[in-house]
Amino acid sequence: MTIQKVGVIGWPIDHSLSPAMHNAAFAALGMTDWLYDKMAIPPDVLGHSVNELRRHDFIGINVTVPHKEAIMRYVQADQLAQTVGAVNTVDFRTGIGTNTDVAGFLGDLAANGVPVQGQRVVVLGAGGAARAVVYGLAQSGAEVAVVNRSLERALDLARTLLVPFRLMTLQEAADWGASLIVNCTPAGMQPNVTLTPWHENVPFPKGVTLYDTIYRPAQTNLMRQAEAASGQAFNGSGMLVRQGAAAFKLWTGVEPPVDVMMDALLKSLRSA
Repeated sequence: MTIQKVGVIGWPIDHSLSPAMHNAAFAALGMTDWLYDKMAIPPDVLGHSVNELRRHDFIGINVTVPHKEAIMRYVQADQLAQTVGAVNTVDFRTGIGTNTDVAGFLGDLAANGVPVQGQRVVVLGAGGAARAVVYGLAQSGAEVAVVNRSLERALDLARTLLVPFRLMTLQEAADWGASLIVNCTPAGMQPNVTLTPWHENVPFPKGVTLYDTIYRPAQTNLMRQAEAASGQAFNGSGMLVRQGAAAFKLWTGVEPPVDVMMDALLKSLRSA
């Protein structure tokens, strides 16, 4: 039996829970000839490693930090990936790299009944995750404002992303009347679980939905701030699963069992 190999690359990669999600989906569908692995690849050998994966007949890979931008030199980035400025999924059969973070994020908002079109949305951060989030929100008809500690990084986002959004201070964003706030910063992620990107001297808006792209820990201090202000809060586990599900379908042509992938992720998080 020939094994159909896929996987995820990053540096480091030990923390990745993608193998648990994908291999659970393969097992549930009886796809015993498919295997998802994780591979630690240092940045200075990225190009060589991509060629080696091709040579060893990998069907495709997911790409995580710090390679999402650098890998664009070694694959053919599609229009979405070029616009967002990051590739997180590659199909070696076509040589094309794309970005499934946008679909994963928007899909999870929809699954949780969070409206986007016509809504005011504040995005915290201006890094790689923010690029996908801001692009998806703007393309879906939201009015978007970005808050970031580094004005230079935020201006770079404005110059390169080519979708409309505003730049605001945190206080301006708090007073703007947004219905949704999305955290795309690492503040609150393990091991720095006590951090929050929302300063204590700026009151959190009342009744606002918070989406934190962090999924470990399952509840961040930022999520607690939103709930204390009578809002609802979601973590990024659903986005992780749904971006993975989009990659799964791209590689296999099979509709993935999202519930199985979510169960596998949550089980891995509990045991981690």
